[in-house]
Amino acid sequence: MAGNRKKFEVEGQAEHGVRINKYLSDAGICSRREADTVIASGKVTIDGEVAEMGSRVMPGQKVLYQGKEVKKLEKQVLIAFYKPVGIVCTTDTKREKDNVIDYIKYPERIYPIGRLDKDSEGLLLLTNDGDIVNKILRAGNDHEKEYLVTVNKPITAEFLKGMAGGVPILDTITKPCVIEATGKCSFKIILTQGLNRQIRRMCEYFGYRVQTLKRVRIMHIQLGHLLPGTYRNLTDAEIKRLEIVLKNSTGLPVAEQKRLAQEEKKTAVKKKTANFKTESGDRNGKPDKKRPNHRTGRTVK
Repeated sequence: MAGNRKKFEVEGQAEHGVRINKYLSDAGICSRREADTVIASGKVTIDGEVAEMGSRVMPGQKVLYQGKEVKKLEKQVLIAFYKPVGIVCTTDTKREKDNVIDYIKYPERIYPIGRLDKDSEGLLLLTNDGDIVNKILRAGNDHEKEYLVTVNKPITAEFLKGMAGGVPILDTITKPCVIEATGKCSFKIILTQGLNRQIRRMCEYFGYRVQTLKRVRIMHIQLGHLLPGTYRNLTDAEIKRLEIVLKNSTGLPVAEQKRLAQEEKKTAVKKKTANFKTESGDRNGKPDKKRPNHRTGRTVK
């Protein structure tokens, strides 16, 4: 085998151990699909040897990624937190004194799934699982987030229609969304993307200014009766449903998802064409000189 590559225990050769792509995913490094690319790059080692596709990590072995040790998460953490106004969704505890990590003081290393503006409040999910973070955040997965908003002046039908149809902000057009008036100056809005200060920018486009903004739902997970500054663990039912919902989600960017989809489509067409040639002719793709007549059962030239 070339270089310092070593034949590790691979699938089918050992009954124990964890496949390296799953190990990296479980450690929060990346998703399983992304792990394949990382492994192929040669940046992952097991006990000092470059890992290969299908390699297994046995108990006691040390895994490094880009020279740093990767430790499998012993316990998945998923909490729902009511972020108060004034708290910043960042893990940078040195530069931002009002960061969410120091505020919560959770005993294990966790990080927020997405963001909420400093001036906004409501539901924020935090975890130690990087795979879940990517799958929830990618706009291409179309996961819903619901907000309650109040603005500085009465809402009109034109405003609701304009917001729902897509608004030009940040050099793009926002995705169509569901919006419903809940009062003279308030509304409920459901988004499937998370652009920077999206709702505030959308409102500003129509001449409105957001006064309060609260996120009350992420997918099926509700803010419920949480009080500002408190958090709870997700229930078993919420986690089980989350696993089902995320089963077909990807942690890849939308552009990469599209590229892979196009490649899969091209591969499928090539296979279909190859099968057609094999069924309709000889190995060179040329038609047989004799073929059966399906109506009469006779062989014709």
